[in-house]
Amino acid sequence: MEEDDIVAVWSERIRTASADGRPLRIRGGGTKDWYGQGLEGEILDTRAHRGIIAYDPAELVITARAGTPLAALEATLAEHEQMLAFEPPHFGAQATLGGCIAAGIAGPRRVSAGAPRDFVLGAVLMNGHGDVLHFGGQVVKNVAGYDVSRLLAGSLGTLGLILELSVKVLPTPKAETTLKFDMNGTDAVRKLNEWGGRPLPMTASAWRNGTLAVRLAGAEAAVKTARASLGGEVVDAVEAERFWAGLREQTDPFFTAIAPNAALWRLALPSITEPLQLPGAQLMEWGGAQRWWITDTDAQTVRISAKQAGGHATMFRTGHDYDRSAGVFTPLPAPLMKIHRGLKAAFDPARIFNRGRLYPDF
Repeated sequence: MEEDDIVAVWSERIRTASADGRPLRIRGGGTKDWYGQGLEGEILDTRAHRGIIAYDPAELVITARAGTPLAALEATLAEHEQMLAFEPPHFGAQATLGGCIAAGIAGPRRVSAGAPRDFVLGAVLMNGHGDVLHFGGQVVKNVAGYDVSRLLAGSLGTLGLILELSVKVLPTPKAETTLKFDMNGTDAVRKLNEWGGRPLPMTASAWRNGTLAVRLAGAEAAVKTARASLGGEVVDAVEAERFWAGLREQTDPFFTAIAPNAALWRLALPSITEPLQLPGAQLMEWGGAQRWWITDTDAQTVRISAKQAGGHATMFRTGHDYDRSAGVFTPLPAPLMKIHRGLKAAFDPARIFNRGRLYPDF
């Protein structure tokens, strides 16, 4: 089926679903089905709408259909020594570009490069009326009013069906080295914040079980100088790649040790926050700003702990016996939720897209 025909079929299906009040579940490769609230509605599979539309390496922008496999897109970029700077996790071989942006999840490089929303320049979206809407473009300064393209990042498909995306890319680093240091969590937080105030080519960090790992990447001279300045033990390149990939894809043993009655929580905290004295396993990333915590503690206690530390908590993954009734995401203040509801009503008035995926009544 031609791309235009696919879009026409989807438009008719969405119009009918809106008229009937029948929910649709927008889904790419399904590698993030576990993320967010419950799944509801008939599956609208985006994978038939795939392919790179435009890519000029000199412009550092790639435009592709939402169903394009993430691995294929990254392979094309790699041929030109370029990359998606936010280092998105795939969580499976079937991951798509649309799902990557809709989930809005970044990998270890987030602390130095930015989040997915920072790299979305333009988007083509189908709303709840079956209309095709264009936002942004293929250049950085092309936005007025609401930056809807970036609003789609992390929206989990609740605003509409993403058809196309234009994303800014960056050159891959010429050199990369990982160093590791033996130190406790308190010293790790202090060191990371000290180093964060220096012009070091640090692109990732992670602490757990008394070991701090730091990744340096960039020009060879910059990496060499930083390596000499920081000291530490150089990690074998193959081992380092395996380690950072394990953190990105959550295949590392830390993430696979969730008991049936426990949950993996993601805490977003000020980077200067001292290690939290909490029961259960913990891992720190992003210069101390992201803390992973595996615990059987109830959701209210977890969220209170995060709030007291100046941040918030997301129920990222759970064992099958853990109580999810408190909601995956921290409840929004009323004024902010009002804005969210207004956007939802504007794009999806019949509330058919990924109903309840972001918030239970959204």
